[in-house]
Amino acid sequence: MFQYDPKLHWPSAEDLPDSDDTPVDNELQDLIPGLLKAILALIWVDRQDWFFGVDMGIYYHPEQSAIVPDGFLSLGVERCIDEDLRLSYTLWEEKQVPIFVLEVISQTYRGELTTKKDKYAELGVLYYAVYNPRRRRKPRLEVFKLIDGVYDLLPGNPVWMPEIGLGIGREEGVYQGINREWLYWYNQQNQRFLTAEERAFAAERRVEILGERLRSLGIDPDTLI
Repeated sequence: MFQYDPKLHWPSAEDLPDSDDTPVDNELQDLIPGLLKAILALIWVDRQDWFFGVDMGIYYHPEQSAIVPDGFLSLGVERCIDEDLRLSYTLWEEKQVPIFVLEVISQTYRGELTTKKDKYAELGVLYYAVYNPRRRRKPRLEVFKLIDGVYDLLPGNPVWMPEIGLGIGREEGVYQGINREWLYWYNQQNQRFLTAEERAFAAERRVEILGERLRSLGIDPDTLI
């Protein structure tokens, strides 16, 4: 588990590189965590005690290279530290280990189920999710929970995470005009939270239905504006 020693004068986030300069080798490594972050911004719009990082370095020691997940969620931290936002995530400044980490496996295997998984367990990340879109026989999304220092695989799709108050799962959908399987957040009743595009479409559809009903009553809805 990460231990913070306030007597050590470690560098700040501004003093450290903000990434490992390793480019993603598939769009999904950017799009999937970006979608999850965008949905959080909708459902937690009134909360300021969370942060979701995408392809951002997590520093756990100033003399060690950052570990860079595709996405991670921290609770109990400031969502925005200032107008320039975060450059990286340093555990000795944030004093909060991410509660959730996501890795998207693509063309190049990067130790998502070995070295990275071990490091997240060592740091004390409670939930670790791995999504492999190329899998056919095993589940493409695996969610692990840290129990007694070891990650246990959780069953189900979606998987409910009570400490976060959200579930995560995979489902066919459309995002940025792309129809495929995506990862989404769910409530405790396994109902999926909508994206911004889906919310806008639903609102437009409600307006259309209301207009049709008014016209059936002999009322021109355009005259009500």
